[in-house]
Amino acid sequence: MTRIDDTFAALKAQGRKAFVSYVMAGDPDFDKSLEIVKGLPGAGVDIIELGLPFTDPMADGPTIQLAGQRALEGGMTLKRTLALATEFRKENNTTPIVMMGYYNPIYSMGVDAFLVAAREAGIDGLIVVDLPPEEDDELCLPAQAAGLNFIRLATPTTDAKRLPKVAENTSGFVYYVSITGITGSAEADAGDVAPEVTRIRDTVGLPVIVGFGVNTPEKSKAIAEVADGVVVGSAIVAQIALGKSTQEVLDFVRTLADGAHAA
Repeated sequence: MTRIDDTFAALKAQGRKAFVSYVMAGDPDFDKSLEIVKGLPGAGVDIIELGLPFTDPMADGPTIQLAGQRALEGGMTLKRTLALATEFRKENNTTPIVMMGYYNPIYSMGVDAFLVAAREAGIDGLIVVDLPPEEDDELCLPAQAAGLNFIRLATPTTDAKRLPKVAENTSGFVYYVSITGITGSAEADAGDVAPEVTRIRDTVGLPVIVGFGVNTPEKSKAIAEVADGVVVGSAIVAQIALGKSTQEVLDFVRTLADGAHAA
């Protein structure tokens, strides 16, 4: 059992849905990013998705691309991202952290070294966008052997033939991408999402969390009503890009979390 498993078990017992927030590590700088991450649980966040900055983020729209560029220009690296998680864990040992990003920085560090460092930093799960199930030997299976959840993405184009392969070594939860496109490019529709969530949950047997296209408390509530939880990323990152104070960012996050928890 990981912190992710424990969190979903506790939420289920309470009859609540999960609220997951995405922020880019190191945006706009290390110190403010750490302040925001430390404040997320108090703002109602159940699981933190911590973005790993990368130069070529193929699944991300302009908002998150620019956040990654700001972080990289500020000197953020994989090792510093892990250092940020380590600092967070000094005050919080219960909120799960899922690192979301791309394989190249992990490959450059070395899988074995990365997994040791990730465990020591308190990382609970990984979402690695550019590693398909056919490459599970590369990172997925070693990560699970090391005690980390490896979380897959499913999309509107993941059909009945493909879904069992996606589910094969998935753990923790499934991240359902509600739109066909990149982050921040369109709005999720609960009517479209509901049957897909049911289909995926029935096939995989894990909680299904919906992301992409959720940007208001009302949308957060609507999507959480038909899923096991909701992820918001671009809308939060946009607040950081506007130069909002840490408290202003966290106040905005709370409205989104309240929406999900009202479902």
